[in-house]
Amino acid sequence: MSLEIKRLHLASLRGVDSREWPVHGFVVTHPGGAALVDTGVGGPAQLLSDWRVVNRTVADALADLDMTPGDIGLVINTHLHFDHCGQNAVFPHAACYVQRAELQRAERESPELYAWFDFMNARFELLDGDAEVLPGLSVIATPGHTAGHQSALVQSADDAGDLLIGDAAYTPRQYAGPPAAELPAGQASDPQAWRASLERIRAVAPERVHFCHHTDIIHA
Repeated sequence: MSLEIKRLHLASLRGVDSREWPVHGFVVTHPGGAALVDTGVGGPAQLLSDWRVVNRTVADALADLDMTPGDIGLVINTHLHFDHCGQNAVFPHAACYVQRAELQRAERESPELYAWFDFMNARFELLDGDAEVLPGLSVIATPGHTAGHQSALVQSADDAGDLLIGDAAYTPRQYAGPPAAELPAGQASDPQAWRASLERIRAVAPERVHFCHHTDIIHA
C-alpha cells in the first residue's frame, strides 16, 4: 500500500522562554483517502492568548494541497494538548484516534479543555497501546510528554518508514538524546517514561522523523 506524507503549517506560538515554535500537522494520503495527524491550535481563548498564538485554520492549510476537510477520513491525535487537537471539530465526520489513557489524563488534568472538547462534540476512537489504524499506518504508544502520548508510523513495504513524532521530542537534538540538564520545561510530565519512549522509537529505526514543532526532518 502506497502512502504519502504532506506537512501542514498550522500555527506558531511562543513558549515560556519566548521562543517561537511552529505547529505542524501531517496529511497521510493512501489509495482509499487521507488521514490527518494532529489538527492544530484551538481551545479556550485564554490558552491562545497565553501562548501568543498566530493561528491558521486547518481548512486553509488543506486548501494549499487542493484538499478540503471532507477529504480527511480519520484523525490521529498524538495527544490532547490544545496545539495538537484544537481543530478536531473541523472534522465532525471523522473519528479521532487517541489513547484511552490520554483522554483520561485530559479529563483529570485539563478540565477546561476537556469541557471544550465535549462542547465541540469530539468523537474519539480510544486505543490501548500500539495499534494499526490502516494498512501501513500505525500508532506507537510513547508516554512521557503526557501519560497517553502516541506517535504515528507510516511504512511501505520497501521503506523503513516515516515517524510522525508529535511531542515525543520537540527537536532533532532532543530525539538524539539530550542529557537531563537540557530537558526543557514542559517537555516531559514523566522524564523516565519519556526517555524510555525515545529509546523505543529509535529502535524502530525509521527512515525519516518529522517534528510538530521543528521544520527539520531527520533522514537516517
